[in-house]
Amino acid sequence: MAAAFAVQPAVVPLRLVAFDAEEYGRLGSQVHAQLMAEEEGALRLMLSLEMLGYCSPAPQRYPADWMKYLYPKQGNFLALVGNPRAMGDLWKLKRSLQAAGVPTSLLPVPQRGEWLPRLRDSDHAAFWDCGCNAAMVTDTADLRNPHYHRGSDRIETLNLDFFARVTQGLIAGVRQLS
Repeated sequence: MAAAFAVQPAVVPLRLVAFDAEEYGRLGSQVHAQLMAEEEGALRLMLSLEMLGYCSPAPQRYPADWMKYLYPKQGNFLALVGNPRAMGDLWKLKRSLQAAGVPTSLLPVPQRGEWLPRLRDSDHAAFWDCGCNAAMVTDTADLRNPHYHRGSDRIETLNLDFFARVTQGLIAGVRQLS
């Protein structure tokens, strides 16, 4: 994505940021989210790219039982998990991802996801807490990937075609935001 935007910059200002210490309380993203919240109008949408390359026809698991009735049964889709104010932009991203051949589901999350803590397991939550529009873009990580955070988590366990289509869809989707 960085290479694509270096060659042809996005119309809107774009920052690609890698945060550290996510699994130790989102320390890096908390600082950045606070800075963005203090700059009026500095941030339109934060996208946390959280695990994007695992795709499987195996059954998908969910953090809440009711979700299995609303979302795909197989782990072969991408989820856009965002706060309600971000939904307009997330619909645009969804259309671009689907045009790239990536089945995509939206999950609007009110009240900063406090009612289902698993939805706060990435850097986007720090931005929700600061009142910013933010979303987690995810293949659902350990809810489908048996290799997640294990020694078997290697490049050959990923679906690189799916990952490439996700990347292409995200680039096209970000370009649609204006």
